[in-house]
Amino acid sequence: MPYLLKSEPDKYSYDDLLRDGETIWDGIKNPQALITLRNMKKGEKAIIYHSNVGKAAIGTATVVSVEIDPADGKTPLVKLKAGKRLKREKPLAEIRDAGVFQGSIMFRQFRLSVVPLTDEQYDWLIHG
Repeated sequence: MPYLLKSEPDKYSYDDLLRDGETIWDGIKNPQALITLRNMKKGEKAIIYHSNVGKAAIGTATVVSVEIDPADGKTPLVKLKAGKRLKREKPLAEIRDAGVFQGSIMFRQFRLSVVPLTDEQYDWLIHG
């Protein structure tokens, strides 16, 4: 299953991920988002979306591993590997207007920072 991961670019941008190559996706507090992170599997694909500033899908990433933080025994530590920048960023307004996103949890629970995508949504973001 692919995912959309929201990041505030002034804190950690897609360019930061490209520079670092890999990162642990952390700072998530929402219980529903944490469950989604916990359910991620190695090799699954993700779209990095800049929230607050820019408000657009920016690039791709791949899940390298998912482990549980030994410090608390419950927080998922998802390691992501940078993929490629999208050929064209997809702004929020364009995503909202795309038929493939009609009824998406992304617009029902807008503050959710980790959103499961359908394969069709992922393909639209990559190619649409």
